[in-house]
Amino acid sequence: MSVVDASPVTASEAKSLFSDLKSFPALVLAVSGGPDSTALLLLAARWRDASRAPPKLIAVTVDHGLRKEAKLEAVAVARLARKLKVAHRTLQWRGKKPASGVPQAARAARYRLLSEAAKKSGAAHILTAHTLDDQAETVLIRMTRGSGITGLGAMQRISVIPGRERSERTRNPDLNTTQVSGFRVRGLSAAPRNDQFFLVRPLLDIPKARLIATLKAADIPFADDPSNRDPRFTRARLRGLLPQLAQEGLDARRLALLARRLRRADAAIEAMVEQAMDFLAMDAPAPHALAFEAGGFVVLPAEIALRLLGRAVGQVGDEGPVELAKLEALKDALDMALKAGKGRYRRSLAGALVTLMDGKIAVERAPARRGKLLTTGRRGRAKRPKSR
Repeated sequence: MSVVDASPVTASEAKSLFSDLKSFPALVLAVSGGPDSTALLLLAARWRDASRAPPKLIAVTVDHGLRKEAKLEAVAVARLARKLKVAHRTLQWRGKKPASGVPQAARAARYRLLSEAAKKSGAAHILTAHTLDDQAETVLIRMTRGSGITGLGAMQRISVIPGRERSERTRNPDLNTTQVSGFRVRGLSAAPRNDQFFLVRPLLDIPKARLIATLKAADIPFADDPSNRDPRFTRARLRGLLPQLAQEGLDARRLALLARRLRRADAAIEAMVEQAMDFLAMDAPAPHALAFEAGGFVVLPAEIALRLLGRAVGQVGDEGPVELAKLEALKDALDMALKAGKGRYRRSLAGALVTLMDGKIAVERAPARRGKLLTTGRRGRAKRPKSR
């Protein structure tokens, strides 16, 4: 059985956690009032106080309006922020809440509100309190969904705010997937552009137990959200399994180590995809389209070819992320057509039209879909149309 480290986070550790953030003018801290985010607020304030010319810190609490206790928790965060000399704002998720998929909808609303707060504060970096335990849970969730190497790499220390990659490509169709996610290579030295906000997780290697110990040592209270143990939610159910898995040696650190090694492999594969795209590139049939040599595509290692195809569809299409299973089916169909010597094949996926013709695979924007109107009754006596 693994032993969980429950010692408080030291001042020197806090310095290393935030050291690469010191050159930015402002940082937004997402603080809900729970133990993890409260510890983030405390540690960031301590780091700021020990630094020369540190960034301005702005703590933001999002009240989702889902629990009556949330307002009191926001007040408690504001009180602590004032004590630590950190600016604080409470934002509310207004409007009708969905009947299902509440965690996903709340997450999207939270990131939207945090982005708006960052923009008003002149900040491009939003800090969240994701921990080592959160990373382990994310790996398990993605295992249950059959994720590939990229998905099992789980959370990164820095990423673009979820949901903004698509809007970035919409504003600039010449921007490819590698450029959109270039921050992964350049890290925090990358200058934000076009209203792009970065999500930073400085506590991703720290166990939750150490954050709780840090708060107890400082005699700082924190809120307890019962929804974190609600068995209706997948993450809560898997969280309950972690102690049993740890008894078999599969603890949070092992799962996080798996994610780190898979991210390393993922980066190597992506570099090979970049080379393959350059080597196989051909003249595209239209502006903002892509094309590559079919003969070279069919002999590529399967993972490289799959990602090359997915990158092209993701860049050119306009219907959001490409589902892995559908992408695999498209690649299999292309492989079969090429090996059978078929001269022509066409299929649309995620708003992109993929065409095999004359030894070339072309990926261009699919024509807009037109909704068909159905009418009932005799000719000349049309009733209210129905949309299909």
